[in-house]
Amino acid sequence: ELKDPRTGESLMKRTVLIANTSDMPVAAREASVYTGITIAEYFRDMGYDVAVIADSTSRWAEALREMSGRLEEMPGEEGYPAYLSSRLAQFYERAGSVECIGSDERRGSLTAVGAVSPPGGDLSEPVSQATMRIVKVFWALDASLAYKRHFPAINWLNSYSLYLDTLKPWFDENFGEDFMKDRSKAMSILQQEASLNEIVQLVGKDALSPADQLTLEVARMVREDFLQQNAFTDIDGYSSYDRQGKLLALILRYEALCRDAIAKGADVMKLFDIPVREKIGRAKSVPADEYVKVYEEIGTEMEAQIAEIAAQGGDQ
Repeated sequence: ELKDPRTGESLMKRTVLIANTSDMPVAAREASVYTGITIAEYFRDMGYDVAVIADSTSRWAEALREMSGRLEEMPGEEGYPAYLSSRLAQFYERAGSVECIGSDERRGSLTAVGAVSPPGGDLSEPVSQATMRIVKVFWALDASLAYKRHFPAINWLNSYSLYLDTLKPWFDENFGEDFMKDRSKAMSILQQEASLNEIVQLVGKDALSPADQLTLEVARMVREDFLQQNAFTDIDGYSSYDRQGKLLALILRYEALCRDAIAKGADVMKLFDIPVREKIGRAKSVPADEYVKVYEEIGTEMEAQIAEIAAQGGDQ
């Protein structure tokens, strides 16, 4: 029933499913991943950009373990075969961009996405550790975020990407140097929040300095107003890089202006209660053809309202 956002037709028209349930023979479950990526390579060689999603490589590894046990092979860690890491590497290393044979102009690419579902969410088990040694990007889904209705439920502290240095020149050229700087600043704020939450649990939020209270508030804005998305609305279900950059810059601009105001003696609670805060929270619901103008208006209002409170703090 899902529609392809590019063509408007059914998404199934460009989707191939390889379904092997847990009640099927173990050999079929082991072969499913190989079947899927071989079909993906077929379309890649035709010049398409293909994404193959394996859900999940943990179930596949369990099939490998079962097959290995029946063959009476020497077991490795937690009963998995000793060649588990090499089999995982062979799967992920089949991804990449290629120049197709028969034409110098035709190029195709294959992106492999493997879902790891460790028992009990233990990322120290062999499949997770072997996967993280191979791949350069890891998204750690967090059940606690899902229970809070925060979607996508990706834990920003446990997730990582080793492609940042490679992609930085592209981002700098297309969106300016501020894009990656703002990303680093937002990550720093979220990491500070994790450290401050430990203190808050001991002494309470009111015991923190105004600067630390601001850090917690801005981190909440980054989480709820920027990272959290609603996939059921067309406006928030997809966001362009330009829009992401402008929205994050708006939140970080609020943080910078509030720090200056606090240094001048402004009341931190008044800064949190300014009317424009509600507009920032609703900024991601602005239609795609209006966000540039609306974000500029929000920025102007924000500067005026914070400046007014900063002036009151200076008078006191």
